Amino acid sequence: MYVIIVGGGKVGYYLAKELLAEPQHEVLIIEQDAAKCERIAEELGDIVLRGDGCEAATMEIAGFGRADMVIAVTGDDEDNLVSCQVAKVKFNVPRTVARINNPKNQEIFQRLGIDTTVSATGAILAQIEQELPTHQMIPFLSLGGGLELVAVKVPAEARAVGSAIKDLLLPDESMIVLVISPDGLPRMPTPETTIAIEDEILAVTRRENEDALRVVLTGPA
Repeated sequence: MYVIIVGGGKVGYYLAKELLAEPQHEVLIIEQDAAKCERIAEELGDIVLRGDGCEAATMEIAGFGRADMVIAVTGDDEDNLVSCQVAKVKFNVPRTVARINNPKNQEIFQRLGIDTTVSATGAILAQIEQELPTHQMIPFLSLGGGLELVAVKVPAEARAVGSAIKDLLLPDESMIVLVISPDGLPRMPTPETTIAIEDEILAVTRRENEDALRVVLTGPA
């Protein structure tokens, strides 16, 4: 798989290093800073191209036309958006992943067709919110196509308690993918799996169906 990483900072560097550990991956980093390019070349070899990952000319040289994935991880959300959007529209790259520094930008990235967005800030906020009883459903990951991976803890008063998954009226395009018991034991769910008090449910759903899914899993009896 040919992976192009836009941004040679710490995130880009360590991401490339991990990918190169697998022989089936071909990796190229695009970085503007000469010092960073030199360090990457010294430590990882000839896998870095000095240039602007937002410019079509640089993309042509980098071989975006044959890339399987483009990952934009610069410190600038606008640059990450441009790199991924041009990769999708001009070069038909099958999959794009963008780092988001400001969680408020996530919606526009998704509307503009970026397949996957990753926000460290959003992930940290989700962990904080998970400790707050007023936030019962937490979005963990945008999967593209309007789908989200969400997590919810089932309260004692929920009508879902004691019900088998097959009997839950889940919203359209929603699926429970993992059930974690209060003792931390993960279970791959089947239609017969019964929901218990304090179970943590991981589910995939459409963004617009989150509220409906929350009602099904946490609504009072």
